[in-house]
Amino acid sequence: MPTHPRKLLTVITEAALERALIADCKKLGALGYTVLDVRGGGLHGHRDGEWEADRSIEMQVVCSDEVAQTIAEHVLAHYAPHYAVSLYLTDAQVFRAQKY
Repeated sequence: MPTHPRKLLTVITEAALERALIADCKKLGALGYTVLDVRGGGLHGHRDGEWEADRSIEMQVVCSDEVAQTIAEHVLAHYAPHYAVSLYLTDAQVFRAQKY
């Protein structure tokens, strides 16, 4: 079965940004997204989600390279200076290209 190349953009950030990120991704060309509640730790501490202000989300967007780059630039410029943000990009292969 043939596949089609796309990018998987993953944004891990504070849950307070969820609605804004969803709106931004739609506005910037993403056709869909997935949001998960996550926990973890790193250089700047641990987020276990025990209280509302300590919750984190992981947003996944499968899209074209151009859309992924546009969203990443937006997140880095508008949110990363003020919020905890981890952002990474990986290659993906999809079966139904029209969905992404």
